[in-house]
This record gives sequence, C-alpha cells and structure tokens, in this order.
Amino acid sequence: MSEEFEGQLEQVDENRWRIRKSFRSDMRVDAIIYSPREVLPDILAGGAPKQVVNVATLPGIVGASLAMPDIHWGYGFCIGGVAGFDIDNGGVISPGGVGYDINCGVRLLRSDLTAADVRDRMEKLVNQIFRDIPCGVGVGGSYKFDRGELSRVLSDGAEYLLSKGLATEDDLSATESGGRLAGADPDAVSQRAFQRGGDQCGTLGSGNHFGEVQVVDEVYDAEAADILGLGRGQVTFMLHSGSRGLGHQVCSDAIKMLRNASRRYGIDLPDRQLVCAPVESPEGRQYLAAMRAAANFAWCNRQLLMTELRKTLRRFFGGTDESLGLRQVYDVAHNIAKIETHSVGGRDRRLCVHRKGATRAFGPGHEELPERFRQLGQPVLIPGDMGTASYVLQGTETAMQQTFGSTCHGAGRTLSRGAAVRKAKGRQIDKELAAKGIIARARGRSGLAEEQPDAYKDVDAVVGCVTAAGLGKKVARLRPVGVIKG
Repeated sequence: MSEEFEGQLEQVDENRWRIRKSFRSDMRVDAIIYSPREVLPDILAGGAPKQVVNVATLPGIVGASLAMPDIHWGYGFCIGGVAGFDIDNGGVISPGGVGYDINCGVRLLRSDLTAADVRDRMEKLVNQIFRDIPCGVGVGGSYKFDRGELSRVLSDGAEYLLSKGLATEDDLSATESGGRLAGADPDAVSQRAFQRGGDQCGTLGSGNHFGEVQVVDEVYDAEAADILGLGRGQVTFMLHSGSRGLGHQVCSDAIKMLRNASRRYGIDLPDRQLVCAPVESPEGRQYLAAMRAAANFAWCNRQLLMTELRKTLRRFFGGTDESLGLRQVYDVAHNIAKIETHSVGGRDRRLCVHRKGATRAFGPGHEELPERFRQLGQPVLIPGDMGTASYVLQGTETAMQQTFGSTCHGAGRTLSRGAAVRKAKGRQIDKELAAKGIIARARGRSGLAEEQPDAYKDVDAVVGCVTAAGLGKKVARLRPVGVIKG
C-alpha cells in the first residue's frame, strides 16, 4: 500500500474504502473508493487515490469524491472518478473531470444470429468488418461534413442523423439522453476542433477503442435479458469510440481558457490539472456548451459506426436488419458532465455530475429512461479487455443513493500503454488471442500490445465488486470472438 495513505484507509464494508476529510485540511468531503480487497494494492500503487482526495477539495462538492473499482491515474481526476457539485452553492465544472475523449462510450447491437451461424465464417466476418470500419490514428471516414452540417451534428446530435435517414427513433430511444445534450453551442467550439472533426464522424480511432463480435455466454436475469433482446448463444456486436480529434481539441481549448479562472474565482487547487470554474460563470458556461457539442458529436460518431456495421452485416449474411434481428440494445457515455437532480442530505439539489471513466446507472422508474427500460432500470454496458468478457448490467436505486446513479466503465488499466508494449516484446498477441478462440485485427503495430489482457484488471472482479455493492445487477455476459482495433 502507498505510504501516503497508510493508516488512513478505513474499510466501510466489503466493497468500500474511505479516506476521511480530516486526512487533509483542504478536503471538503470524504473520499470513497469502491474496490475488492484483492485489487486494492494495485489501486494504491498506481497513485490514483491521491487524485480522488484532490477532487474532494473542489468548491461545491457534495456527498463524497468517488472512485469506481476500475480506477487508475488520469488527467486531473482519476479515471473511474465520479463527483457531484452543487450548482447553487458555487459548484464547479472541470475539464479534467470529463477527460480529453469527451463522451467516449459503448454501443451494443444485438442480432438473431447464433454462434453456430458464424463459427465457420468468423475470420472472414472479422476481416470484412476490419475493411469496412475506419480505424486508426487520424483516419477519416466516408461521412464528411461541411461547416453547416457539422454545426448541426454538434447542436442536435443523433437527432440530426435521424433527419438524414441515418438513425431510427428506436436507435435514439436506446441511447443515453436520446443521443443529444441540449444546450450545446457550436459557436463555443474552436475552428481547429471543427477542422479535426470534419471527416472523423463514423470512425473508430485508436487506443482502447474497438469493435467486437461477441457471443452471449451467460444470462443472469432471464426477464431483464428478454427485455433487452439478449439470449444465451446469441451473437452481439459492441462498438467503443468517442469524440475523436474534435473532443480532444475541445478539452485542450478549455484547459487553456480556464488556466487562470481558478485564481479569478478564489479557488485554491492542489493540482493545476484540476483547472475549473463555477458552472454558472461565463467560463463554466462556455466549456459546458462546448463539451455538450463534443458529446453530441460522439453520439453521432457511434451512430454512424453502427450504420456502417449494419451495412456490412446485411451484405455479409444476405439479409435485412429485420431478418437478421439487428437492434440496438443501448449506448452509454463514459466521459461526461451532466446537470442532474439528486437527493443529497434529504433534499433535492441541482448538481453538475462528472463521470470520468464511469457509467451512468440510473435505477428503475427514473423519468429520463424511455418507457421500455423504466421498469428495468438503465441498461449499463461494461466492456472488458480483448481476452475476457464484457457485461450488461442494469442500474439500481442503490446507485442513485450512493453514487449519483453511477458505476464502473470497464476493467481499468494496471499497466500504462508503454509498460504494456514492453511486456509484449517478443510475443505475438494476435496468436495468443487466437489460441483462446478470438480473431484480432489491428491497424497499427502497437494496438494489440497496448491493449493486451495483461494490461487490465480482472473484469470479473471489478464487475463483481459493483454488483456486490449494489451499483448494478448482472443481466448477461458477452464473450469476445472477434476484435478490430486501430
């Protein structure tokens, strides 16, 4: 364990650990880390708990500074960090609490195909998807928007694609926030961001982004799975991407804009990466408007990726969306700040909830959920690493009470990308995956090495922690059989 926190980490229960606000004089709330005991040494060794403590010092924070069990070091906030800030009491917004890849997220497409239908054609299928889905650093796609069109993408999100025949009402209802954050302002987005995003909508990118062919190998809740259209032995398709270069530029621009804002508003920062401003300040409103625009771009990106994937599947299998049973299960955001109302201290408060490497997990009955999911609770998608599994969960009332309706977003790294590449030296990761029955294709030399299974925590342990803590209920497990990466 890190010497800095020796004697300060207090066990709350089997799945929660607390650093009390008395640990440092500048802390306004406690820091709470969700983690199984066996994973805790890795978390502490990585240094991310210090970032959880730093976030606990920011103005307007309520409840606690939270971290999910997939926690690891990030810019400003840890990845896996969740925090709610009371807007009416000086609550702030921080680009470091959202990250550079604004609205990085995951979309799941189900089908009526079975494992038997694709087993003998899997390599050809993966190769075809790899040819058809643009992926890799800086790679553009077939959808190119001029300034006016891109402004509509930024302001209207997936609703604009609906008007162009590139999305359906069903797609939007199965997307967090309907694929659009109101209040987005294209005029808050720089010309450089526009340039970077012009041809990147409908592209996968690189890093930890991926496309996967999966098989449902376990169903934990048959009723919930039936509502989501999932069944054992079924083939599903998962897409993981975000706002690409446009979102990265929005974050870079905001960090520069806010560099001196904290001093102007009398905010003492323990880490300059936590640059921030009150949500309702001019600077806060400008970043929020630009961040929302980038989030809308990301939802359009994943919508167009799915549009291309559907085309590939129709050609490959010779059918229609209806005959193949192609229907979106859900789409979730992982890096975002949203204005939400939550009960804190016995009364409803208007909060700016930051989720950085964390997934919204609203419980049953929430008014933001479409009718078909309202009784169930929000579908939650938790991707694993290339060699293990991904999970579908459902949100819970416990998550609403403890974490502002949030849970983990994946397995969480244990190795930096550089360390992962060094560990892969002399190995053939694609061959190792093939031995597990997983066909993998990557555009760049380091893609598979950086994202090898050894670079991540055990996703079963991470998901086991959040479900034991009540932040989600297991619905199904998805085993990868084919992977494409940048």
